[in-house]
Formats: sequence, structure tokens, C-alpha cells
Amino acid sequence: MTHSTTTARRRTIWRKVLPTIAAAGIGAAGIVGCSGDGDTGGHGTKAEKVDKADKAQGADKNALSRDTGAAKGKGSALKLKTTSGEFGTKAAAAADFPTWGTRWVVHQTADTSSPSVGMINKDVAGQDRITADYQVDTGKKACEGSTCSTYMAHITGPVNGFLSVLAVDIPEDSLPGVPVQNGGQQPPKPPQPGGTRAEALQRASTWLTANGGGRVPYSQAKIWKDGYRQDCSGYVSMALGLKAPGTNTVGLTSGSITKPIAVNDLRPGDLLIDAAGNNNTRHVVMFEKWNNDAHTSYTSYEQRGDFGTDHTTRTYGLEPGSEYKPYRPLKFTD
Repeated sequence: MTHSTTTARRRTIWRKVLPTIAAAGIGAAGIVGCSGDGDTGGHGTKAEKVDKADKAQGADKNALSRDTGAAKGKGSALKLKTTSGEFGTKAAAAADFPTWGTRWVVHQTADTSSPSVGMINKDVAGQDRITADYQVDTGKKACEGSTCSTYMAHITGPVNGFLSVLAVDIPEDSLPGVPVQNGGQQPPKPPQPGGTRAEALQRASTWLTANGGGRVPYSQAKIWKDGYRQDCSGYVSMALGLKAPGTNTVGLTSGSITKPIAVNDLRPGDLLIDAAGNNNTRHVVMFEKWNNDAHTSYTSYEQRGDFGTDHTTRTYGLEPGSEYKPYRPLKFTD
């Protein structure tokens, strides 16, 4: 379904309908924590509460980015906030903008083909106001009439996800004052399924510096820029190239994803998973290499609570009676 071809009154420009994919994926609030029911990325850490914005789900699976019956009224005036930090002290590190029309899809990643995580879906244009904290140049042009844009904005309200700036009621092709990440270049491509052990480890290593040169912070409620949950199982799902936002810790033990192996058979990219217990015990790490011939410790990648992405020596699973069990991902081609 597309918008009417009848000429309609609107500020200065038209905006284009951007289709979403037919099957909407799991929303940001669909799974919480490493286990999917509130567990943490490391022992003894407390689960974070899911943001209300992350719970704004319910988008129709076949919905377009905008409905035919959308009203085109004007929203209230633009309001910019000031901030200090990575981008300096200036307006619009977080900025509020009015939207136009209804039924705009909020996407999981900066890609209009990615699953829906919610809708901008009020009855009158401008009733939904987005709060944008950064934007990316996707390199994929979308046009309506003579107006085109390649930008998508990461919004935190009323839904957490990515929205084309074509949904915003401003006479600009990108959001004024909102920082452009990735140097204005296209966002990194999401991990591809399968691949080699080296590719999985390389993907795991990207989160060590993905946050402006620093590690990705841990969160059970938040989604990183690549579309994956910022907890231990979301991180490992990213490294393995599983579907975003990632399965949970227990899900990683599924026979469709991994198979049990012996500890001494661990190879680069294999997993050590503690899927037992409660939200204070479940965890998963990705094995990189043995540190010695005696196999008394190893180096691994993990996303751990109160810290974030880590690359360090571990002994999980090596102690007698450990809840950590070794698993081999099935998707490796080597």
C-alpha cells in the first residue's frame, strides 16, 4: 500500500514511502539478558530494567513505512537539547523533531530492509515526536518527488530504533545538528551467517573498539548500532552472525546452533556456556586459544556485566563440576 497520488498540502517537501521487510524480527524488548529472562553477562551483576521505549512493539509485519491515510498536518516547533561529550557541547546530541503522517516503520538497524521494532503511528502528524541522538548516511537514496535523502536517524523515543529522516517534518534531508556517526560513511555491514572461525573471532573483536575507540558497554535492555543486544548472548550471536538482536544463553545450546564437545577439543570460535541457574549465573564466552599445553587456562572474548566487551584469560569450564559446558557452533565452514 502506498500513499495517495493526489496533491496534498505540506510544508515544503514530500517524503517517500519506505517499505519494510515482510517478516518483522524480534523486537528490542523481546529478549532480555543473556538467558532471555533477566540473566546477566557475568556473575553477581544486576539486570537492568528494560526501557519503556523498547517495549513499544506491535508493528504489522507487512506494514509499509507510511500508511495511505496519513494526515499531513504540521508538528510543533523544533526543540534542540544541548549536551557535552564526544561531539562537544552543542545543540542536538539529542534532539526532538516532529514527524509527519502516520505508520512509519522504525527499523532494527540503519537499513530499511531490516525488521520492524515499532511504529510511528499516531492519528495526526506531529503527535509522535522522535528523539534522535545520532544519524548515519546509509548510502541508499530514498526520494519522494524532488526530495531525496540517504540518512536514517537512531531514535530513542517514542520507539528505540532507526527511522528514515523522510518521516521527519523538517525542510532538511538530514537532521540539523544531530551528529553523524561513522564519519558520515555507510554503517558497517551486519555479520553474515556461517563463515570461518577466524571471521567469528574478528567480529567479536570489533566490539572492543566500536564505542568511539572503546568497548561496547554492557546492557541487557539496549541494542547496539549493529542491531544486537549488548549482553553476553547478544554479543556471541553477533560474532556468530546469528539473526539480530540475538538469541539467549539457553538458545545458544540449541541443537540447531551448537553441539556439545569435550573441553580438550575446544578450538577458536567455540563457546563455553553456563545455561543453568538463574539470572545471576548464566553466561557465555567465545574461546580463542589455549594459553599453554596443559590447558589450564585460555583466552576468550566476552561481554560481561558492569564492564562491557572483554578479551582476557579465563578458566570457565576447566574446574571440576563447573556449570560451563563446551559447545561448537554448527555454522563454521572450517
